[in-house]
Amino acid sequence: MIRYKVTLTKDERDQLKDILHKGKHTSLQFKNACILLNIDAGVYSEKITNAQIVQVLQVNPKTIERLKQRFVEDGFDACIERKAYPDVKLSKADGEFEAHLIAISCSKAPEGFTRWSLRMLAEKMVELQYAESVSHETIRTVLKKTKLSLVV
Repeated sequence: MIRYKVTLTKDERDQLKDILHKGKHTSLQFKNACILLNIDAGVYSEKITNAQIVQVLQVNPKTIERLKQRFVEDGFDACIERKAYPDVKLSKADGEFEAHLIAISCSKAPEGFTRWSLRMLAEKMVELQYAESVSHETIRTVLKKTKLSLVV
C-alpha cells in the first residue's frame, strides 16, 4: 500500500486554521481542515498518529488515506472543495419526440400483436428517425410522465 505524506506550508496551515475559526464553511471543509492539520508532517506540526485522529474526529481510517492521496495527487485546493461531478446527460426525449411517441403508442399495434411493447416503440422511433438510438427505459419514463398506459 502506498503511503502518502502531507506537508503543509505556513500559508496553507493558516488557511486551514481560518476555516476552523472564522466564517461559514461546509461540514466537509471543516472535517478536511481538521484532518489536514493533524496529518501534517511539516515543521510546524505536532506528530499525531492516524489512530488518534480516527478516535478524536470519528472518521474512517480510509477517509484519512484518501485525503492524503488527494492532497498529494491533486493539491491543497482539491482537498478543501468538493469534487466536481460529471455533467448530467440531456434527455433524448424533447417535446417533439414525446409527441411522436404518444401518437405512435396510441395508433394500432403492428400486425400480429395486440398492443405496443416498450421495445417495439423504441425500435419504431429509431426506424422513423426520431432518434438515433433510444432505450425502452426512455420510452417507459416518457409514457409514465405523460400518464399514458400501454394497456388497452
